[in-house]
Amino acid sequence: MLSIIQAAGWPIWPLVACSILALALIFERFTALKTARVAPPALLDEAISVSFRGLPSEEVVNQLSQSSALGEVLATGLRTLRNHPDSNEEEVRAAMEGAGRAAAHKLEKYLSALATIASAAPLLGLLGTVIGMIEIFGSQSGASATGGGNPAQLAQGISIALYNTAFGLMVAIPALIFWRYFRARVDGYLLGMELACEKFVRHLARTSLGGK
Repeated sequence: MLSIIQAAGWPIWPLVACSILALALIFERFTALKTARVAPPALLDEAISVSFRGLPSEEVVNQLSQSSALGEVLATGLRTLRNHPDSNEEEVRAAMEGAGRAAAHKLEKYLSALATIASAAPLLGLLGTVIGMIEIFGSQSGASATGGGNPAQLAQGISIALYNTAFGLMVAIPALIFWRYFRARVDGYLLGMELACEKFVRHLARTSLGGK
């Protein structure tokens, strides 16, 4: 592999950098988008239980906020009621929606970079191939003028130039697959968080808000 990279010339090095960056982003997103860090299945029920008889303490709210992305959104509703006891249901919902948008931004972090790599890698591979072909035909035309053209060398040079295109596709295809996977995963989380927040707001309306 190293010999192929060296033979393909300098245009392949941006692709190598893209492959390393894509791997780093994929591992980071796998870690950040674990269910336990975004929306633990039992978290909503726990939040409802601790606030069933009234607003929980600040310590409990902080623990809820630090538990996950969903916990941060639910804790925002509780903090709104603690800091502004006269808040009505719409004000609590608006505060939680704002926290939800911030959480969505964090969940979508680096996805645009992964999508850019998936789009740019084939073009970088094609650019490397074109540059390689230009250099090969340029050297062959000079050799042909002196009667020293070598068809075997030409074929080898073309195969080396095509490595750029192949390497570009090898980078782009996994990046595209994982981008679509993470995109679907984030969309699923956001839908679940939206439904959970709506249920939590209705719970607060029946208990802490007292029908305001």
